[in-house]
Amino acid sequence: MAKVTMTVNGKSVSGDVEGRTLLSAFLREDLNLTGTHIGCDTSQCGACVVHVDGEAVKACTMFALEAEGAEVGTIEGQANADGSLNAIQQAFQDHHGLQCGFCTPGMVMSAAALLKENPKPSEAEIRHYLEGNICRCTGYHNIVKAILAASGQDVSAIAAE
Repeated sequence: MAKVTMTVNGKSVSGDVEGRTLLSAFLREDLNLTGTHIGCDTSQCGACVVHVDGEAVKACTMFALEAEGAEVGTIEGQANADGSLNAIQQAFQDHHGLQCGFCTPGMVMSAAALLKENPKPSEAEIRHYLEGNICRCTGYHNIVKAILAASGQDVSAIAAE
């Protein structure tokens, strides 16, 4: 066992972990931050996307010990300070960018990383960026609309599918 300390959603946390403990497991099992979903354990689905030092990372591909001293952001830390939904979360709700909700935390975290890098992405850029996130319910169309809306762009030009 080894001690790991990091800042998660603005709060310093620490715990004892085995060297093989994945960041996704540490967040879910030790910190009870269950919004980080584990869908495949092979980095294929993107349900476990979190931010580590400002970068989008699939938490199932990183050991908890690798996050020593890092700033980690999870879906639980995305809401506004008053607890209301942030612009991306609200856009997902407004534009029906979710159905079963399993992929949603990873999609929101990926969208936040994209909009940080590219505040006004095109539809094609959004679709390309989300290639590492799998959704089995929505067909992605409304997710793309939600991200466009969150970026302040007009979504009416996107043809209905």
